[in-house]
Amino acid sequence: MYAIVDCNSFYCSCERVFRPDLQTKPVVVLSNNDGCIISRTDEAKVAGIGMAVPYYQYKTQIEKAGVAVFSSNYYLYGDMSRRVMDTLRFIVNEGVEDRVEVYSVDEAFIRLDHIPDTSLNEYAHRLKTVVEQWTGIRVSVGIGPTKVLSKTANRLAKKNPGSSRGVLILKTEKEIRDALESTYVESIWGIGGRYATKLKEEFGITTAWQLRHVPEEWARKQLGGVVGVRLLRELGGEPALEMKDPLEKKKMIATTRMFGARVQTLQPLKEAVATYTARAAEKLRRQHSAASSIDIFVVTNGSDDQLYEYHPKTDHRYFNLPSPSSVTHELIGYAMPLVDELFREGVKYLKAGVILGGIVPENSVQANLFSEISAPKANKLMEVMDNVNFSMRGDKVRYGATGLTRHWRMRQDLRSNRYTTRWEELFEVK
Repeated sequence: MYAIVDCNSFYCSCERVFRPDLQTKPVVVLSNNDGCIISRTDEAKVAGIGMAVPYYQYKTQIEKAGVAVFSSNYYLYGDMSRRVMDTLRFIVNEGVEDRVEVYSVDEAFIRLDHIPDTSLNEYAHRLKTVVEQWTGIRVSVGIGPTKVLSKTANRLAKKNPGSSRGVLILKTEKEIRDALESTYVESIWGIGGRYATKLKEEFGITTAWQLRHVPEEWARKQLGGVVGVRLLRELGGEPALEMKDPLEKKKMIATTRMFGARVQTLQPLKEAVATYTARAAEKLRRQHSAASSIDIFVVTNGSDDQLYEYHPKTDHRYFNLPSPSSVTHELIGYAMPLVDELFREGVKYLKAGVILGGIVPENSVQANLFSEISAPKANKLMEVMDNVNFSMRGDKVRYGATGLTRHWRMRQDLRSNRYTTRWEELFEVK
């Protein structure tokens, strides 16, 4: 059996941990630059607040309904996620390291082959209780014989929290049938909008129960080959998706942000790209790696004579490094000429990003006959900078190329304190 533990309205739940006065009140969290609503509590749903919709469209309604609004606070959410996952590992692993698979910032799969069927309900409620007591984050638990069925159970547990008390187990054939009959194809984990429309309009398949009974060869042809076959087997109760080990080292590292204000001149665009390059380099060094390539991209939207475009354009420039590097000033040096190539006078820039690729271990960098590998002093400088910035926070030591004023930075006008990662912003009890 498999379980999935899913945090309820995770970003909002993180805010509520430090604002107990909001436990029963509507809460929403906004995306970058306070653009769209990306998380909302059940109370906000009842108030008619939509999901993934522009904040400004609902601002009047939000104020009338007394909804608490927060900018995204990724430092807080990342740390709270770590606490939830560490709690699950402490409860579940018991010396075995492969029972928990962190699927996303607010979800984790758990392999339950060590728990007897008769004890699943008690165990699931223990998981829920301990996570909520230790972290303050409310969770739902779904259990089934496969990952897809556990996701289905979890969705129904969240949909009917009163009857299920946040826990739902699909064990018998009747329980599975009832769950699949009440699950529309667009709600199946692994079925996207395009496939859901195809299933309904072309084949008249509207529920997971109907989909479960199609032939495997049909699924192979109509649902993306082996991926469709695996999905079909999972719906039938046959595990086809194995637990995955955590990805300790990324094969590609990207840093990208929307600008807080439209950028139309070269200097702030360079400052932004230099800042993102520095951040990506830090991530690279954190996993003891070096990058062989750098890709700079910008997103444009309109020009002086064109107020707005409905389809923003993305332009890229790519460069292969002479030899792999993780030294910030070297990577910035490669990035700046690419920004010069990308920049066009009179264009409005919405976003920029840096992607480091061709990642290799730092202790096995292949030398280049025509260029020098980063000097030991440069690597030592990076170590010192990382230690200072990690301990002091807030980029206390940074390169001048990243700018001083940074007017282009992402807006976070409604951000709460970073309660768990900043000494000066610790939660105060009076």
